[in-house]
Amino acid sequence: MNDVSQPAGVPQPGSPDAADTPEVPFDFDVAIVGAGPVGLALAGWLARRSATQALSIALIDARKPEDAHGDPRAIAVSQGSRMILEPLRWPADATAIHRIHVSQRGHFGRTLIDHTEHGLPALGYVLRYGSIVQALAEAVRPTAVHWLQSTSAQAPVQEHDGVTLPVESAQGPRNLRTRILVNAEGGLFQEQQKKSGSAGGTRDYGQTALVGTVSVSAPRPHVAWERFTDQGPIALLPTGGARDADYALVWCCSPDEAARRAQLPDDAFLRELGTAFGDRMGRFTQIKGRAAFPLGLNALDTLVKGRVVAIGNAAQTLHPVAGQGLNLGLRDAHALADALSQHGATPLALAAFAQRRSLDRRLTIRSTDTLARLFTVDFPALAALRGLALTALEFVPPVKTALARQMMFGQRR
Repeated sequence: MNDVSQPAGVPQPGSPDAADTPEVPFDFDVAIVGAGPVGLALAGWLARRSATQALSIALIDARKPEDAHGDPRAIAVSQGSRMILEPLRWPADATAIHRIHVSQRGHFGRTLIDHTEHGLPALGYVLRYGSIVQALAEAVRPTAVHWLQSTSAQAPVQEHDGVTLPVESAQGPRNLRTRILVNAEGGLFQEQQKKSGSAGGTRDYGQTALVGTVSVSAPRPHVAWERFTDQGPIALLPTGGARDADYALVWCCSPDEAARRAQLPDDAFLRELGTAFGDRMGRFTQIKGRAAFPLGLNALDTLVKGRVVAIGNAAQTLHPVAGQGLNLGLRDAHALADALSQHGATPLALAAFAQRRSLDRRLTIRSTDTLARLFTVDFPALAALRGLALTALEFVPPVKTALARQMMFGQRR
């Protein structure tokens, strides 16, 4: 498994260690560890940017891209993310989200967000994970990026002018030297928590997400649903399958309930889901591909350590509420590509990147963390206040617009 979360010792410029270190040529200007959507997008953007000096780029991944092509997991990509991804490549099987319906189970209050309110073709899109990886991989292949597949990376060693990265492939172990090392590895909350240690904010939500694909008897094409319950949100995302009757399900609940529901026969599972979600789309008729994973927050305080920078899930793993994780990671990668293109593979580029990402990360992480916790408190007075807040959004358009645009585009500066 790749492990680039904690760089080893960093000799400082002017120290005896630095002075005694012989000059060793660099293999690359930028090395990116992780070829998921965020790492692939960064490699593609860097390869297409005109920089002060041409950057040599390595993309390092323990897998092959073909391993992910059949991955059926559904992910939500905002309209803002589509706009920055389109110059690379956009998957043909994306399903547009035109409306988002937000409500809370057992209490009044709901809000609707419609793409026509913002003059946009869609609020976002639902994609298979395998589709976006395949599209971005096809965008990277024709470029000059050195793609090292089936290659695992170990803990990097920082020097005064670069980073030495031990890697191992079928050809055996070797050391790569790079001016800048980017950690773009994905992973679930618990995996990233182990890698990053205590360097940042961490919260275990005490929730597990049950995921799968469900079919309904009365679908509403291009409508996404976020329904809050006292154990966590239920999200249903349109996938466009089976004449628009298929939806990607993310059902957040307590670990004990998740374990019990994971073992239920399909009919019993669908009945419980219908009780929790309601009958807005008729009956749930089928469930496929059930899986479960724990939920938590793991956000680094500092994105840059010397010449090592973290983006995407390596920088933050979020609760899936509002579908912000991948979109925040793509904005990380886009900002880093801008900084490296402008300043080259230098500490100045990393400093500019970190400053630019500060506000967007802070707002997005805090908002998803607040939503994940606020709507699980089963207290009647608080439930009434939540209902009032949801309803009030319908009558205060500027506030609803600001919230929607943050979720779609983040903070750009």
